[in-house]
Amino acid sequence: MQAHWMRVASLADFEQTDRRVVSAGDRPVLLLRHGERLYAVDNRCPHMGFPLEKGTVKDCILTCHWHHARFDLASGGTFDQWADDVRAYPLEVRGDEVWINIAPPPDERERLLRRLQQGLERNIRLVLAKSAIALLDRGEEPSAAFRTALAFGTSYRLAGWGQGLTMLTCFMNMMPHLAPEDRPRALFQGLDAVAMEVSGAAPRFKIAALPPAPHAESERQPLLTLKRWFRQFIEVRDDEGAERCVVSAVRAGATSAEMADMLFAAITDHRYIQIGHPADFANKALEALDQAGWDPATGAEQELAESVLASLVRGIADASRMEESNAWRNPVDLVAILEGAFEELPAALEAGAAARESGLRWQGRVELAQQLLSDNPYANVGALLAALREGATAAQVAGATAYAAALRIARFHTANEFGDWDTVLHTFTFANAMHRAVLRVTSAELDRMAPDATAEERALPLLRGVFDAAMSVYLDRFLNTPPARIPQPKANGAAPEALLAELPALLDRQQQVNQAGELVAQYLASAGGTEVEHAAPLLAALGRGLLREDRDFHTVQAIEAAMSQYQLLAGTPEAAHVLIGAARYLAAHAPTVRAAGQTFQIAERLHRGEAIYEE
Repeated sequence: MQAHWMRVASLADFEQTDRRVVSAGDRPVLLLRHGERLYAVDNRCPHMGFPLEKGTVKDCILTCHWHHARFDLASGGTFDQWADDVRAYPLEVRGDEVWINIAPPPDERERLLRRLQQGLERNIRLVLAKSAIALLDRGEEPSAAFRTALAFGTSYRLAGWGQGLTMLTCFMNMMPHLAPEDRPRALFQGLDAVAMEVSGAAPRFKIAALPPAPHAESERQPLLTLKRWFRQFIEVRDDEGAERCVVSAVRAGATSAEMADMLFAAITDHRYIQIGHPADFANKALEALDQAGWDPATGAEQELAESVLASLVRGIADASRMEESNAWRNPVDLVAILEGAFEELPAALEAGAAARESGLRWQGRVELAQQLLSDNPYANVGALLAALREGATAAQVAGATAYAAALRIARFHTANEFGDWDTVLHTFTFANAMHRAVLRVTSAELDRMAPDATAEERALPLLRGVFDAAMSVYLDRFLNTPPARIPQPKANGAAPEALLAELPALLDRQQQVNQAGELVAQYLASAGGTEVEHAAPLLAALGRGLLREDRDFHTVQAIEAAMSQYQLLAGTPEAAHVLIGAARYLAAHAPTVRAAGQTFQIAERLHRGEAIYEE
């Protein structure tokens, strides 16, 4: 650190007083005489900016007179962790002149990340908001803070991956769609979600990988063997044995696609487990590692990958299984229908491969989705199998199913009970997770978990989950009885930006569900369509609307999954339906108290140096 000394006072200035505030660059600095020494600290209390000159000093402890935060006058260190350390300046007396070194500290980034860690550990919302704002204002990418929270959340919650880490990843995924000024708020919301969920929880202790085998041809068990063992352990709900298989697979160099193969094979061995949460959590964990920079080829973030993926296992092993549910057994045995369909999947995939080789290109997404909305489960399963035989890829069938699930939200009637929004949401996020998992597995060049399978054959176990999602869409049919009318994109003469400007006021009023859907349809018509260049401002506006509210797990899931599906549907009429559904869901759950937003606004004002203690 290069010194930058500045003359700020003389000893004579302290003959009648023990303190003096001086300007040092852009900061007010408090010079304070205590005993035989002079000290220099930032005059703004790091908690909420109150002037420390109004505080008291006793036994070299400076106490702020607003919230009574206490600081070691010599080092600036606080005794109250919610307050943060106050900056202390090196001071020299040269003759009768007082000089301080105002050079910025060299380790500011490390200090901010350390403070963020403390905010996570102690669940201090204001500290997290300040850290998010300061880090991004320095030009830092949000990935460092994200990795810190990811490691913290998977290490200090015995139950493993949950809602907090899912929301953290959702907000990270939404970052590219948000306006730059909204990204610190998104990071803060994710950090706060993790801190709140972990607070008071017992820590996790990771199980080590299997040791190398000294006499085997390979030191590590083959990935195919680990996958088989993992499924066996999950079958009997042995989470410890299953976790050791996961950690061992990562240690053996398994790729993201191979881990998806392993995890989702077990998740789909049973029907719609835990109403879709394990699938969504597994998808989000893999997306989180994408964001964190996990690279098995170089070993980057390997320990983090082990911790993250191991944190999923307990939730998979302990999950409820819908074959044990009355709704999936009566009055129609949906499980029996599905099991019969699963027997036909290999032949359907083989027929589909032949159809594609002959030049056929399947284009039946809309027709298949409409069929899945019907009240005939036999016909719905038959339509899925027919699509595969006609050349639809596993990803196309998964996409059509996710689109059908999105239509359930777009057509959700407000005559239903409010809690039923969650029912259609669970199906949609599960369908989105299965779609993304199929894309991950089938796009990989190599899968040692299924070494002899084609890309489409690798998706065979995952297609069971896609069929589960389709059956859940069927079960949700009563929530579209009657169906809400999906507004058609029709310009009303208003400019696109003027329409978006109406969204915040609309979300300030309760139950503006249909109005929100109409606004989205009108915007897309006025903007020129659902292509990325036209829809990007709408996605940013929906993200901003979400971030204004206090977090609701399902609303965060709904908006993020809609953005995920939009990316795959951009430029099609179906993309409009997905965004209409997202806006309707958001409007149904707004406004909230917005307490988190108030904390964030305080942190923003403090970062700008505003005196929030004044009128």
